[in-house]
Amino acid sequence: MAIPDYQSIMLPLLTFVGDNKEHSLRETIDALASRFSLTPEERRELLASGKQTIFGNRVGWARTYLKKAAPLESPRRAYFRITKRGLDVLASSPKSINLGFLEQFPEFVQFRALRHEKIDDQGLSEQDGKRTPEEALENSYQSLRQSLASELLDQVKSGSPHQFEKVVVELLVAMGYGGSLKDAGRAVGKSGDEGIDGIIKEDRLGLDAIFIQAKKWENSVSRLEIQKFAGALQGQRARKGIFITTSDFPKEAHDYVSRIDTKIVLIDGQQLAQLMIDHNIGVTTVSSYEIKRIDSDFFAEE
Repeated sequence: MAIPDYQSIMLPLLTFVGDNKEHSLRETIDALASRFSLTPEERRELLASGKQTIFGNRVGWARTYLKKAAPLESPRRAYFRITKRGLDVLASSPKSINLGFLEQFPEFVQFRALRHEKIDDQGLSEQDGKRTPEEALENSYQSLRQSLASELLDQVKSGSPHQFEKVVVELLVAMGYGGSLKDAGRAVGKSGDEGIDGIIKEDRLGLDAIFIQAKKWENSVSRLEIQKFAGALQGQRARKGIFITTSDFPKEAHDYVSRIDTKIVLIDGQQLAQLMIDHNIGVTTVSSYEIKRIDSDFFAEE
């Protein structure tokens, strides 16, 4: 079963707390996960940010909307319970509870007005009624990021070999390899020996060396090319290598590097673009947003 959206969670949540007892969010999440027969993997699945589980986020927002409409209340910090309004809602045996259903309560209408949200005739929010605000924001962010990655990769592919070398050097240094840009610039692109394009320090102290192969290609890099690179590493008695390309690697290439003793990391065009974004290579920040939540410790009584 797929993870239910937050509107589908509202009625089961209200039913769960219909015992008139106080419940914590953690307890409620666990109970509803069992109610929806979620697998362990579904319970652990995270939002794109990796900061919170998807199901926990959706239960949290279902609770928030029910509190704003007043079927739920918070008698004390970190706990909530059903109200008389909530009991009346359950007594009416609704088939479901969604945002449109909650529009009958003036408190909820006022809350929505403050958030500048609109409801259509089906009771769906402009975000489609299935994603929580965090999910909608992260989904938009991922779409923007993927679009940027595609443009970035096209830019790298259309550039000169020298520019590609510059990208590789600056990225590796930004990731903590090679010491300074000057050191890395001397190392990468200067070998061209036996299938090796460069040698770079693993760290600023130069405790180990990493051999580099960088290919600005359109076609997939075959397993044979990876085997040649592995052979070149063995000829240098090297233990570590990075193969970077603007194209991609077939499954056979990944299978090969997973079975050999030499550690070879394969970075394809998509990974290259994502790493460039992560480490601010060839991109600039236009705007940033912070997601904040209540600091419960701040409001705790001494």
